[in-house]
Amino acid sequence: MGLGQSSRTSVSDDPEEVNFDHFQILRAIGKGSFGKVCIVQKKDTKKMYAMKYMNKLKCVERNEVRNVFKELQIMQNLEHPFLVNFWYSFQDEEDMFMVVDLLLGGDLRYHLQQNVHFTESNVKHYVCEIALALHYLRNKRIIHRDIKPDNILLDEHGHAHLTDFNIAAIVKEDLKATSIAGTKPYMAPELFQSFEGTHPGYSFAVDWWSLGITAYELIRGQRPYIMRANTPANEILQTFHKAHPCYPAAWSTGIKSLLQKLLCVDAQKRISSLSELQDLEYLSDVNWDAVLSKQIPPGFLPNRRRLNCDPTFELEEMILESKPLHKKKKRLARKTRESGSDGSPQNGQLQQRLETVQRDFIVFNRENSDFPVP
Repeated sequence: MGLGQSSRTSVSDDPEEVNFDHFQILRAIGKGSFGKVCIVQKKDTKKMYAMKYMNKLKCVERNEVRNVFKELQIMQNLEHPFLVNFWYSFQDEEDMFMVVDLLLGGDLRYHLQQNVHFTESNVKHYVCEIALALHYLRNKRIIHRDIKPDNILLDEHGHAHLTDFNIAAIVKEDLKATSIAGTKPYMAPELFQSFEGTHPGYSFAVDWWSLGITAYELIRGQRPYIMRANTPANEILQTFHKAHPCYPAAWSTGIKSLLQKLLCVDAQKRISSLSELQDLEYLSDVNWDAVLSKQIPPGFLPNRRRLNCDPTFELEEMILESKPLHKKKKRLARKTRESGSDGSPQNGQLQQRLETVQRDFIVFNRENSDFPVP
């Protein structure tokens, strides 16, 4: 989704700066712990995007500012056909904003919840597309650390795109990551060893394990290992070594072999690179150049007649949200008028942290970056 030549508006004092006023808010489509996502249209180019906005106060209170800044730093240096690519970032006194590719096909978690039956062929194609994204990230020394159906979005043609770099890690040459991050049911065994205090470190192989769990879940409708967010690390490690994933007899030997190699408990023996994946006989018929250029349809086509997300996001934003986005301009204008008598509940330390966010926030405009505009 490229931007054409932008005819600049006079909304901002700085003609190069993109801000909230450059976008028309259309509808809410998602919600996280401290951020929300809506569909927007850029007023000058008429291009549609997804805009993620994160409340500064909530981010500060939950110590999430560092992760937000890291995500901004990582994403401004990425561009790939199977990533959700980053276009703009800006801020106002309430929120931090990230504007990214709009993908209307919904995430894979949504489709699982809608009881979509993904065929082996569908999943094989998704594995190939996400593997190409992982190969690109590896060349950038990035471990995603949170691959799961929720973070794989489909475009209107059904192609898979990896999103959410909020907990991604950048590792230096020949070094391993040691901090614990991820979503437990999708985290690789070597991550749980760090919980136990052995700290051997881990590398890119953790993303391939997560891809294996995701692929298994897409085909079977359930994950291969039973665990919850509160399951202790020692129990999870025992599960990996004692329980073995069930591979239904109806599955082809090819998909079983692929999943077994992705879900290898020993990270040294696990498939953890594109070249290793391409060596599998099961994938010998794949035209990788055609996959990369999106010339091969994935098989599952999202419904184009509806928005592929939970409709309650829209209702919550319009009815329950105390500070709805569509009323931001009036709210901030009123706040400015009333600024003479500052009734802010924030204490001095909190205010100082908010001012630091304001100062250190990374403003980005892909139109002015080194990346070519398609």
